[in-house]
Amino acid sequence: MISNNNFEMPPIMQDFLNYLGTIKGKSNNTTNSYFYDLRVFFRFLKLHFKIINNDVDFNEIKITDINIDIIKLVTLSDLYSYMSFISRERNNKSSSRARKVASLKSFFNYLTNKAKLLDINPASELESPKILKRLPKYLNIEESKKLLSSVDGEYKERDFAIITLFLNCGMRLSELISINLNNIKDETLTIIGKGDKERTVYLNNACKNAISDYLKVRPVNGVKDKNALFLSERRQRMARKTVHNVVKKFILQSGLDPQRYSTHKLRHTAATLMYKYGNVDIRALQEILGHESIATTEIYTHLDKQQLKNAVDSNPLANFDSKK
Repeated sequence: MISNNNFEMPPIMQDFLNYLGTIKGKSNNTTNSYFYDLRVFFRFLKLHFKIINNDVDFNEIKITDINIDIIKLVTLSDLYSYMSFISRERNNKSSSRARKVASLKSFFNYLTNKAKLLDINPASELESPKILKRLPKYLNIEESKKLLSSVDGEYKERDFAIITLFLNCGMRLSELISINLNNIKDETLTIIGKGDKERTVYLNNACKNAISDYLKVRPVNGVKDKNALFLSERRQRMARKTVHNVVKKFILQSGLDPQRYSTHKLRHTAATLMYKYGNVDIRALQEILGHESIATTEIYTHLDKQQLKNAVDSNPLANFDSKK
């Protein structure tokens, strides 16, 4: 959880983030995102209300003096001015602006309904920008095999197991690095997803073999986190950045575009391949991916135009001809 030891923040923000982490059960990554969003908003307020001069470097603006008296000045009009600012001055795309709206609404809802510091919630009528849904990028079967075949080097077994789990299980990066040895039971793997929700992932032969090969060479002596499955060169649990670098390395090595593909795209790849070739029910896919809402999973039902054509062609009336 975010603490004053890591970031400079006003008490009103610290209280809100503590509420998110302890009461709402939000993950560290989520509370960090709220912190960064609100920091931008607080910096904007100091400019907008002329608390500081306009010539100050925006990224250097201190926010520790933001208090409830300043927050009480905020109106819906100010919030729309802020949305215009992040679009015009900071080039935030609609998805980033939508996330910032969600952060603001959550923050002001907390101040109004939980902390009871505001009588009127200025963000209650704040609208979120419309986000155009884009189909996720993913590797096809041949590209996936090419990526797996490119894995080599000193940590070949570890890196191969990492990419194999991404491509077969569709897990998130945070879920992969949090895997412990005692989470693995025969053909199943227990992982902790968003909101600390636990779910079971079934391991196919490729995953079981990859994990088995890695465990044969996984360091035993001098390990700092003895229960962590994937260990770094320093024999401690791998960090997000380290896994990112591993995946990027082999994406480049396999001749794929690192600007187009990433660890998250490997998750999309697993979901897409399961849906296209595994005849996986959408509800089952939701469970596998750990999506809270079925609407998030439904994007994978729109990926394959050929499937749509086949569905129409399979209608028993597809070949009916009234002239015959």
